[in-house]
Amino acid sequence: MKKFARYCKIALDKSIDHALVVETSSVFTSPWVRIKCRFGCPGYGKRLCCPPFTPDYNETRIMLDSYRHAILLHRHWIKDYKALNDFNDIVVDLERTLFLDGYYKAFGMGSGPCKRCRICDTSTACRNPEKARPSMESCGIDVFRTARELGLPIRVLREQGEERDTYGIVLIE
Repeated sequence: MKKFARYCKIALDKSIDHALVVETSSVFTSPWVRIKCRFGCPGYGKRLCCPPFTPDYNETRIMLDSYRHAILLHRHWIKDYKALNDFNDIVVDLERTLFLDGYYKAFGMGSGPCKRCRICDTSTACRNPEKARPSMESCGIDVFRTARELGLPIRVLREQGEERDTYGIVLIE
């Protein structure tokens, strides 16, 4: 969509490899995604931006369906949590730019666990709500299927430290 091209350019200028305007119907959710968080991630239940504190796949599908468009962001990188934090900052900054331009429903989801605080106190409100966002996968989004269906690169990592493809999304209306 042409009216969102400027926002894609903003992301690309910040070292994002791909910024695509997509229809939210092309973003896939599934219950197995959060199961992988629950039984595969040592951070499960330890951060407010991770399950079980994040919306499940049904809630996420309902939320996605309340939007028509999104900007899907992709960056290829070598595993480095600073790079992940930088990527997630771009998601939040793009969300804020869209919001300030009148897209009041703009909402971003990043990648991986939130690392804003060394230790997240899950018994109270987030200390960094202006920057903290859940990841796509923590909300039940099947990032692999979504990326593949849109012709973007993504693969299963075989070893720690391999180069990876990271995805984030900003919902817009």
